[in-house]
Amino acid sequence: MSIPQQGGGPIEHRDQLAAYIASGEKPKADWRIGTEHEKFGYDSAGLKPLPYEGPVSITAMLTGLRDRFGWSPVLEAGNLIGLERNGANISLEPGGQLELSGAPLETIHQTCDEVNSHLAEVEAVAHDIGAGFIGLGAAPIWSQDEMPMMPKGRYRLMTDYMGRVGTLGTQMMYRTCTVQVNLDFASEADMVQKLRVALALQPVATALFANSPFLDGKPNGMKSWRAHIWQNLDAARTGMLPFVFEDGFGYEAWVDYVLDVPMYFVYRDGKYIDALGQSFRDFLDGRLPALPGEVPTLSDWADHMTTVFPEARVKKYIEMRGADGGPWRRLCALPALWVGLTYDQGALDAAWDLVKGWDAETREGLRVAAGRDGLQAEVGAIRMHDLAREVLAIAEAGLKARARPGQGGLVPDETHFLSALKESVDTGRVPADDLLAHYHGDWAGDLSRIYGEYSY
Repeated sequence: MSIPQQGGGPIEHRDQLAAYIASGEKPKADWRIGTEHEKFGYDSAGLKPLPYEGPVSITAMLTGLRDRFGWSPVLEAGNLIGLERNGANISLEPGGQLELSGAPLETIHQTCDEVNSHLAEVEAVAHDIGAGFIGLGAAPIWSQDEMPMMPKGRYRLMTDYMGRVGTLGTQMMYRTCTVQVNLDFASEADMVQKLRVALALQPVATALFANSPFLDGKPNGMKSWRAHIWQNLDAARTGMLPFVFEDGFGYEAWVDYVLDVPMYFVYRDGKYIDALGQSFRDFLDGRLPALPGEVPTLSDWADHMTTVFPEARVKKYIEMRGADGGPWRRLCALPALWVGLTYDQGALDAAWDLVKGWDAETREGLRVAAGRDGLQAEVGAIRMHDLAREVLAIAEAGLKARARPGQGGLVPDETHFLSALKESVDTGRVPADDLLAHYHGDWAGDLSRIYGEYSY
């Protein structure tokens, strides 16, 4: 989850809110790729989640990464809660999931190098303290009560609120992991087209990356339990956002949506002030009960924008949010998929042509079916397996058109990063299918074997 935003004076006019989003516009030459990925840490001896403190813990991991690899500490109320280095950040999800928010990079070759370097550093420190890390969409065995809470004020407030709305919010916070990619836009029109494609095709990413078929030690009936959680969370801040597909959608419509999402907090002087359920519209008028008489700053607006959780999200860039966490090949494949679809205009137009005739019911149906059935999902006449094949062909064409070489020119483009996804389309199997085959086959129902065979 996001760290507190910095900078920005008081908001004097509402048009500053849309202008904040528009300030992210970049010419195509300056477009970058930012990959975020989370993983679960555990004690190698007992296979239990890492506590915050102790010899085998989150603190030991962060301290080891800081001291051995030159990361700078990020503190909250005296607690070590993250690290930063050269434009990248390591942060903590509520249950101790370790997240790398990568630096903005030019090519997928670079972002995959970053992933590999990060995982090597994590493995080195984890080995020394007796910990392990695993890439899955949901914790397969640990109960909700076993999950620790990281010492971040934002999470204490969110945990309380999640218990009042939806049904699975705390599971999302403490027992799920994702991989995301953040991508740029050139203009309002470019943002609109990319966001529409991102939302409509997010179920394809959910299906291809489905990797959470277990919960509480047994199969849960879903290929992606993480996706199922997001369908049963806080309806005020999640979903497929039908309004994005309406005529006239743009920055102002996004502002209206975010303003109507109930607040979580206001960050002041290193502390999170409880504003649960209050209105940012009231805040603009100086009528926020949590801070009577104060008006928000642009950093308050930036913070509030991080508390909306749809399948794709706009800030100063667009976040693709529909995929389960997973093995390293898929950490590189996720940015390859979306860069291929959106960073070449021909590919973006082809992707839009593929989905522009769908209605809201179709998009939502695909979202639900993807989490349940993976590539076997069907909605009306749409078969997810066929759709995924078409989408990958468009993404591959987009990456070829980008023609960004790697390894000193020995690799002509970035298409090979799609290989894991092409294998899934060729076989009809996603990671969840392989996990279930092991569970019912050679593991004979012993899910503890997942740690030995699927850890980084």
